[in-house]
Amino acid sequence: MAENKESTSSSLSQGLTRHDSDPDDIPKSPPSSPNSSTRKACYAVLQSWVSKKFMTGCVVLFPVAVTFLVTWCFIQFVDGFFSPIYAKLGIDIFGLGFVTSLLFIFFVGIFASSWMGATVFWLGEWFIKRMPFMKHIYSASKQISAAISPDQNTTAFKEVAIIRHPRHGEYAFGFITSSVVLQREDGDEELCSVYVPTNHLYIGDIFLVNSDEIIRPNLSIREGIEIIVSVGMTMPQLISSIERIPHQSNRIPLSRII
Repeated sequence: MAENKESTSSSLSQGLTRHDSDPDDIPKSPPSSPNSSTRKACYAVLQSWVSKKFMTGCVVLFPVAVTFLVTWCFIQFVDGFFSPIYAKLGIDIFGLGFVTSLLFIFFVGIFASSWMGATVFWLGEWFIKRMPFMKHIYSASKQISAAISPDQNTTAFKEVAIIRHPRHGEYAFGFITSSVVLQREDGDEELCSVYVPTNHLYIGDIFLVNSDEIIRPNLSIREGIEIIVSVGMTMPQLISSIERIPHQSNRIPLSRII
């Protein structure tokens, strides 16, 4: 037994000595083959290509999906005004309430253009302006609707304007609301009241700018509002100035300005 133990210990010591003395005998992992590197590179290229194409599809389909969603919600919203009436009458035709609502809006426009309709709406407006909370909502919404109204009046935006603001080399979009003549000792100066929105479309600043220093782009009022509301994303790539359109001026005495 003692001889067997000695032989076993001697063999273990010889094996350890051989293992320590010859590092080349340590098993090594096989080197990576060129085929595996090629597969990894192809996989990375394929993954990048699939990701780019997927994002391109999302970018293309997102505005289409939003357009259809908003249009569908609008149709359902407008259709819901008269659909319950047709449902009680036993008429179930999709879109009939929507068409009826459009006709109703059209006839309301005709009625509002008449003298009687203007009187009725004036009384309704007078009543709404006496209500504490609703008068602010009504006033803001009326200003926006008046700006894009086809019947341009004295309260609507006249033109889209570009002025130098806030410093030289920078420009700001605005809307010409009126024009005045400033009477000074060295001569009269025509100024335009330019409204520059600073918080979406509802809040902004009023600037009196010399009419000769205003750049009038070839943009309609509706296009200018779209640029403001979309934070500049609908900005056309090319903007050209147009000839100046004369406005009816209101003379303001010098003592009221200075």
